[in-house]
Amino acid sequence: MAAASRISSLLSRSLLSKGRICGVGRSVVCSYTTAAALEKPITPSINVNYTKLLINGNFVDSASGKTFPTYDPRTGDVIAHVAEGDAEDINRAVSAARKAFDEGPWPKMTAYERSRVLFRFADLIDQHTEELATLETWDNGKPYEQAAKIELPMISRLIRYYAGWADKIHGLTVPADSPHLVQTIHEPIG
Repeated sequence: MAAASRISSLLSRSLLSKGRICGVGRSVVCSYTTAAALEKPITPSINVNYTKLLINGNFVDSASGKTFPTYDPRTGDVIAHVAEGDAEDINRAVSAARKAFDEGPWPKMTAYERSRVLFRFADLIDQHTEELATLETWDNGKPYEQAAKIELPMISRLIRYYAGWADKIHGLTVPADSPHLVQTIHEPIG
């Protein structure tokens, strides 16, 4: 606990110039480095455009109209006021997601078409890594390199991995790319 408190203190005061302390309950120097501490933090030149809830494909205010501030952990300045969802918003989102899943284009797509959507999602993460990493760093103070070089590429790889399963049968019946009957018949060989 003391180590975690010390790490938090070091990070919040931007004192780490080489390495990063990680691990639980003990200090370990990771293999990546952070930038040297700056006397005056640089404010990212990114606009925070989306502060509402995304429900049914639309950005909407919370049902209660409440918002909460998200702070720059380096300076304590407010980055933006974000919609504060509650149980009613969760129910709206779940209902919209269920309807989209049951009646939208997704259930009508072949496994191959679904994989193409996921591959496109991974492509978008790759194309916007710099912006996403900057926003993540700005919002919670983590080292930029961790977000840009480790986490976002890992997310992209995981999405690609699971998208690639659409054409991997391995003894299971996978929906075909056309409206044909597909069966898996298990027969012993030899």
